[in-house]
Amino acid sequence: MEDIRNNNEEIRIKIDETHHANELFGNMDKNLKIINDHFNADIIQRQDEVIIRGPDSSKVGKTINELLAIIESGETLDTQKVNYVIELNKDDISYADEKLNSDTVCITHRGKSVKPKTIGQKRYVDSLRKNDIVFGIGPAGTGKTYLAIAMAVTAFKNKEVSKIILTRPAVEAGERLGFLPGDLQDKVDPYLRPLYDALYDIWGQESVARYREREMIEIVPLAYMRGRTLDNSFIILDEAQNTTREQMKMFLTRMGFGSKAVITGDITQIDLPKGKNSGLKEAAKVLKGINGIAFSFLQESDIVRHPLVQRIINAYEKHKTTDEE
Repeated sequence: MEDIRNNNEEIRIKIDETHHANELFGNMDKNLKIINDHFNADIIQRQDEVIIRGPDSSKVGKTINELLAIIESGETLDTQKVNYVIELNKDDISYADEKLNSDTVCITHRGKSVKPKTIGQKRYVDSLRKNDIVFGIGPAGTGKTYLAIAMAVTAFKNKEVSKIILTRPAVEAGERLGFLPGDLQDKVDPYLRPLYDALYDIWGQESVARYREREMIEIVPLAYMRGRTLDNSFIILDEAQNTTREQMKMFLTRMGFGSKAVITGDITQIDLPKGKNSGLKEAAKVLKGINGIAFSFLQESDIVRHPLVQRIINAYEKHKTTDEE
């Protein structure tokens, strides 16, 4: 591939292989449409050439060259990767440099690398590395909890902390808890299952069981946090949109020396009873601007589940807006 620039801000990119062109353009030219949506430029495609004209022609040219490099390296080019390259180029960051400099968060027990897949996730992980308290706020499927747990496992393996504590409020457990079978742990485990699933996926069931026996990993309801001081721990509060003001304050004040805390939640999915304000929503206002506390807001574009998940969330958001009008 090569590009030729002339005085009319026109860039021409030669594409050597037909199958490279097909993958670059995408099914029904969907990849080019995505690029068009983000930049102010006209993109004209021919069999073995892409012609770019307009104010953003330079950035579009760089984006297309990087996408071609991805294809030539054998990596799969999907919609998520196209969007990631675009967002990096908007910030004048090269995908190749980012890939070279970007540390993998951790390697799972199956040998899979866990790393940011979107620009929003990258900023979130950067915040987790730099701050002692991080709020990860965004819709389902954006990797808020999974990446936080990956960071916790890495910190534990590096001996930066001696304990991992995962917690979430069991809002629905309230009055129904006594009617569920089993002992207290059996009753609350269903509400903590998503945390188990993420931890098992990253670390493996045997390792998790071993460290739980040694009390180096705790997976408990939020109510168990009251009255404790947690030193040298990586603490994750999940589903924080369902905390009350009092619960959020209680959780944040459990933090001891050498500890990090991550609070994740989706403020569009609050299950609290009427009249109860979300502790997460209040914290976003009260704690804004405090040194050492960071807020990372993930968007629909950061969703890394099935592509339909993003469309479903967008559809509900539009419906909600219509109802409010």
